[in-house]
Amino acid sequence: MQTTTLGRTGLTVSVAGLGCGGFSRIGITQGLTHAAGIVRAAFDEGVTFFDTAAVYGTQEAVGAGLAGLPRDKYVLSTKFAYRGPAGLITAEKAGESLAESLRFLKTDYIDVFHIHALNAADYGYALDTLLPFLQKAKEQGKIRFLGVTEQFAVDTSHEMFKISLPDNLFDVIMTGYNILNPSAAKSVLPLAIKNNTGVLNMFAVRSALHNPEQLKIDISRILERGQGGENLNENSLEFLTKDGLAQSLTEAAYRFCRHTAGISVTLTGTGNIEHLRENLKAINEAPLPEFALEKLAKLFGNVDCVSGQ
Repeated sequence: MQTTTLGRTGLTVSVAGLGCGGFSRIGITQGLTHAAGIVRAAFDEGVTFFDTAAVYGTQEAVGAGLAGLPRDKYVLSTKFAYRGPAGLITAEKAGESLAESLRFLKTDYIDVFHIHALNAADYGYALDTLLPFLQKAKEQGKIRFLGVTEQFAVDTSHEMFKISLPDNLFDVIMTGYNILNPSAAKSVLPLAIKNNTGVLNMFAVRSALHNPEQLKIDISRILERGQGGENLNENSLEFLTKDGLAQSLTEAAYRFCRHTAGISVTLTGTGNIEHLRENLKAINEAPLPEFALEKLAKLFGNVDCVSGQ
């Protein structure tokens, strides 16, 4: 497993991180023991970065899977929902979520604690209410670094990061980035590189890259918006596998993300151990050839309207 430094945190982490949300949620529907086994298998394969969240329902499984391992051998990333049934939460409620995360994860501290899926419209609230809470928790040693994630499924053009990144208040961010929508390379990653912000990549592979019907829908949306390159169609990605550049579109997609400048950790999620190993192998493969990257840039370089979800 290849490793890298997570921006200004200075933490050495695996380039592949286990994402414990998404559709699979590490197989939690098959039971806590199964999900914990996925976590331990990832660690055994060299993964040292584990990302979960309160709303995923997988924190307990992550804690169980890592139980007994030296705490300095892995990095924990989790998140709290800043909205509840009654609307925006108080700092007190955020503190309760942190306490629950610490309990489920069986640890005294969280390495990276994120505001989960922050909307651009709520950034002012985050500054006034959540940042003071996070800074206090950091002073108390309950968290080490501050993070924030975007809601990429609806904020495909990264409006929240366009507002928040110039303030440089977060040590780590999580952004959506993939072959179909690489817009973060223009609007997010340059400033992250400048500020030495750690970047977690989500949505590297979602349904459009393994479901032809969803890919067709996304290509249609891209074309309707006038954002696609010349001759873009639902078969435009076939060259990646037909020409032998990758064994699968999934492999190509992971390699595309992992080797993009500014991305620290590419997240992958699954509830199947063999699938996990395939994904980790893909993330550790060499970059796609330059001519392939140039072709993808011509096809999708101006896209910011789909997530691939």
